[in-house]
Amino acid sequence: MDLRATLRRIDWPIAIFLVAYHAALIVGLPVYFARNTPSPGVVVAALVLLVVTEIGIGAAYHRFYAHRCYKMNKAAEAVLLFLATLAFQGSALKWSHDHRRHHAHVDTDDDPYSIKKGFFYAHMGWLFYKTAPIDPRLVRDLERNRLVMFQHRWFVTLGVGANAAVCAMVGAATGDWLGSFTLVWWTRLLASHHLTWFINSLAHTWGSKTYSREHSAVDNFVIAFLTVGEGYHNYHHTFASDYRNGVKWYHFDPTKWTIFLLNKLGLAKDLRRFSRETIERRLLEEDRRLLLDQLRTVAAAKRAEFERRIHELADELQAKRRRIAQATAELRQAGRNNAEALRAEVQALREAVRRDMRDWSRLCDTVLSLAPIAA
Repeated sequence: MDLRATLRRIDWPIAIFLVAYHAALIVGLPVYFARNTPSPGVVVAALVLLVVTEIGIGAAYHRFYAHRCYKMNKAAEAVLLFLATLAFQGSALKWSHDHRRHHAHVDTDDDPYSIKKGFFYAHMGWLFYKTAPIDPRLVRDLERNRLVMFQHRWFVTLGVGANAAVCAMVGAATGDWLGSFTLVWWTRLLASHHLTWFINSLAHTWGSKTYSREHSAVDNFVIAFLTVGEGYHNYHHTFASDYRNGVKWYHFDPTKWTIFLLNKLGLAKDLRRFSRETIERRLLEEDRRLLLDQLRTVAAAKRAEFERRIHELADELQAKRRRIAQATAELRQAGRNNAEALRAEVQALREAVRRDMRDWSRLCDTVLSLAPIAA
């Protein structure tokens, strides 16, 4: 590529900022720790701020603005937007615009941080280049939000001012001004940036594709732990409008818990979530695709009967799960007399699904154990 064209593509203010603060910390942190011992208050403040600003990014920028997973009281929105601003990752409008493009064009050239362009590019390399200007059609709903537009217009001033204010408060409270500047502001910012960027890079590289193999996103508990719940990324890309990333009760997802708590406090409502039946139907389709792919590697004589059985049992399971979802919805509207009949139907269907799933599991084991055709 022509050097001049490459230089024109670089977003110089952001590139200079990223290089400068990384270089300053690479040089400055060893010197700081060689000459100083940070106060315990500063260390605790830095860690707490890291967690709450990451929750601000996840709950506000990601799940509220980018995906509209729930509705929120204006006061709660302002607090979460302030915390996200402390993370200094661009305005909510720009962040959400790029993220919506990512979901619409994942793993293609139109994906702003496509993993197909390399790990470093997806992680942070894309930030060095000018991205597509904001397309109003993608963020028309956000442009009607006064808080979002105010933050967008004054983002740099608000971001620097908010971080300076928090740094000053911690410095005044602990008496450790240098520690607050070094750890609470800049080291915390470095950690916050890279943890968020891991979602674009590591969460598209290392983990399991539980719900869909059509895209590069993966589920990984370690990444979820580091990113306050954003590491269940295969689920998220499959069911993007769900307010949860970790759908199991034991999944580590503090962002989900925060939204749930806001709901219980009356500060959030209309939390969007996919039903168990919908999720299980998707999982079944992934199993079906896996088994059919496996059958392409075995002798043709064995293929037809197994394919017939796969489709027959999968279609039967899907029909039962659709009826469970329909009957469950009807149950919410039913009177007392009809409710008992619907509950009995749902219970019977779930028992039938459990029996069929045992048959499905045995069929999966059988197909996956078939010997492939010799090369």
